[in-house]
Amino acid sequence: MERLQKVLAAAGIASRRKCEEIIRAGRVEVNGQVITKLGTKVAADAEIKVDGRPVHRNTHVYYLLNKPKGYVTTVRDTHGRPTVVSLVPTRPRVYPVGRLDLDTEGLLLLTNDGELTNTLLHPRFGVKKTYRAVLDREPEAGVLARLTAGVRLEDGMTAPAKVKIAGPKTVELIIHEGKKRQVRRMFAALGYKVIKLERIRFGFLDLQGVPKGGYRQLTKEEVTKLCLLKKKNL
Repeated sequence: MERLQKVLAAAGIASRRKCEEIIRAGRVEVNGQVITKLGTKVAADAEIKVDGRPVHRNTHVYYLLNKPKGYVTTVRDTHGRPTVVSLVPTRPRVYPVGRLDLDTEGLLLLTNDGELTNTLLHPRFGVKKTYRAVLDREPEAGVLARLTAGVRLEDGMTAPAKVKIAGPKTVELIIHEGKKRQVRRMFAALGYKVIKLERIRFGFLDLQGVPKGGYRQLTKEEVTKLCLLKKKNL
C-alpha cells in the first residue's frame, strides 16, 4: 500500500505538491470513489483516475538533456515557444527537474519520478550545480573572492560559491542553491553582464557524449547514485 499522492507523482501526473492539490480538489477517483483526503493509501491493483482518465503506473524514466538556447523549461508554454519536453520522448510523460531560463544552455534532467525530483530540488540535500559563464569583460581583481563569500541579491545573500577562471572572460562556479536566474543576478550585482551561460554539471553528472539538443537515458547505476542522496549528499 502506498500513499495516493506518491502514486500519482510516480506516475508522472505532477509534482507531489501539485498531486496533493489535485486530490484536495476532488479530481481523483480510486475504485470509483472520489478521494479528497491526503495520506489515503491505495493497493497496487487499485483503479485510479484523474479527471476521469485512468492513471497508468509507468515505469520510471530518467533523461539527461543538453538544453539548447531558446527552449523554455516547462511542459507547455502559453506563448508558443518550444519547450524542453519536445526534445525527449513524449511517452511516458516527464517533467523537468528544476529550471534553466530561456537563454541558458546545458544539463537538465527530466523524469516522471516525482519522489526523486523532490529530493533533487530540496535545499536540504544541496545538490551541486556547475555553471560556465562568459562575461562581457574580464573579471577584475576581487570578483572571485566576492562570489566565493556570497553576493547580496534582492531576495537575500547567496551561499558561498566555488569559483575559478576557465578562460578569457569566462568563469566557472559551483552553487547548490536554486534562486531564480541566480548566476546572472550574481554577476549583475557585481557589475557584469553574462553573455553566455551553460550548466555543465549536475551533481556527479556531466554532458560528456551528449550533443546540444540531444539527450540520453541515465544508467541504472546513475539512478541508484541519485537516489542515495537521501543518505549522503553529492
